[in-house]
Amino acid sequence: MTQEKPSQTLTQAVDGQLRTLLARDPSPDMLHQAYRLLAKWRAQLIENTLVQRSGTVIAYGPFAGMNYATRASEGARIARLLGAYEASLAPIIDTIVSRNYAQVIDIGCAEGYYAVGLARRLPSAKVIARDSNPKAQASCRALAEANDVIDRVDIGGLWQHADFAICTEAPTVVICDIEGEEQHLLDPEKAPDLIRADILVEVHDCFRPGLSDAIAARFTATHRVTRIGRSIDSDALPDWMEEFSDLDRMTALWEWRAGPTPWLWMERQIA
Repeated sequence: MTQEKPSQTLTQAVDGQLRTLLARDPSPDMLHQAYRLLAKWRAQLIENTLVQRSGTVIAYGPFAGMNYATRASEGARIARLLGAYEASLAPIIDTIVSRNYAQVIDIGCAEGYYAVGLARRLPSAKVIARDSNPKAQASCRALAEANDVIDRVDIGGLWQHADFAICTEAPTVVICDIEGEEQHLLDPEKAPDLIRADILVEVHDCFRPGLSDAIAARFTATHRVTRIGRSIDSDALPDWMEEFSDLDRMTALWEWRAGPTPWLWMERQIA
């Protein structure tokens, strides 16, 4: 029996989903869903081409040199492979590296893009990677092994307020991306040791409008707070993508976000 190529299987699956969508009554919402579905399909095909031509080692950005031979736990994988993922954070990542923190706590680590990337760039740091999803933990472990940093990445599950006590033991940066639960976790009244750390948090205003302002207000007395929006870095596209259409080049950089997810970079003010 001849085995179908992965792209054929994907195309057939998307075709079925698209036909189901188009059978509904026409509406802007239906067309929007169809548009996103087709854009994700195209992004996957472009990703397949990228891997075939360039492999899985990131060639650009703050984590250049990392072997990203894993699936993304959520969102677009291709932007990560290109090194363009969350491009607006690249200067912050460089700042974190220059400060040479002894501890990195990555809460909501997913497959380990930041945990493993920072473990590679901070060879003296202890990296604590936490995610409540066992599949994400397994992916993070595999990525750490593929990049020879598994001995310095402590992978586990749920992180709670009391766990922030570790921030008192060494210079620490906290990275947090937990799909809106930052509203409850990043609370210095319930976790007072948080004020001892620098914090980089993705805030899901798309789920809870005004949340970034609320979290920033909690830390303005102890931290310098910088809000970071979205940006796109087309310099990440390899030269051979010049032959692609403008639409395909934009699709390669698309991260699949459905709404605003600003980051807050909160740096501890030292008296």
